[in-house]
Amino acid sequence: MKVKDCVAIVTGASRGIGASCAKVLAREGAHVVLVDLMSSEETKAEIYELYRAVQVFSYEVDIRDQSAIQNLVKDVHEKLGRIDILVNNAGTCSRLDLEEMTEEMWDRDMDTNLKATFFLTQAVIYPYMKEQQYGRIVNISSISGLVGGHISSFEPGSTKGRSGPGYAASKGGVIAFTKWVAKEVGPLGIVCNSIAPGAVETAITKGMAYNLDSQVVKRMGTPDDIGEAVLYLASKEAGYTTGQVLKVCGGAAIG
Repeated sequence: MKVKDCVAIVTGASRGIGASCAKVLAREGAHVVLVDLMSSEETKAEIYELYRAVQVFSYEVDIRDQSAIQNLVKDVHEKLGRIDILVNNAGTCSRLDLEEMTEEMWDRDMDTNLKATFFLTQAVIYPYMKEQQYGRIVNISSISGLVGGHISSFEPGSTKGRSGPGYAASKGGVIAFTKWVAKEVGPLGIVCNSIAPGAVETAITKGMAYNLDSQVVKRMGTPDDIGEAVLYLASKEAGYTTGQVLKVCGGAAIG
């Protein structure tokens, strides 16, 4: 029970990586708060059925709305008395090339992937994690944010599903933001890290033409692969690990 009685907020928790993160944290004893633009009631019911010893709450919130985020975090703290873990997972991924990229799609990636990460991180640290002198923040980035997109991961000649420049730029921003926050809040007993997934089987990647020859591990990742990595960075044992980018990508971005 690595996170027993901790309170964890997980965004994008209705499905995919976010749902797996929430389930893994609940399995290890955390009370979980599911946040999504869509309903997370199905995930909530699954967690409650599996792990009845923990509390589960779900919120339908647009994480791009700063006032809504502040109200959410305040409500969670009033209900549960503390906030120990934040997993910034929710995101969007535009598929347009640079020539076709629109301001609307660029802003959607930036606002959801990067600005919302800032909103939530700020809201949980000040004042709650700061007062506790304890916190674990895990930001889900992507290997696209490290290498500027992973075009070579796709079958030759295929652009189906390729992430666009807005996605790569926003995920690179998440990594830089993670490192800045880690330097700022380390003296407060708070650590901040990022996970950079590679090709993971989710609704977003369904139908993509990945070339697994570019990976050392010859399979797609699963949401649980990411959830288990989040568990370590969210645990008490990770108190000496901060500002890091953990690549969970089957070796697609070694080096």
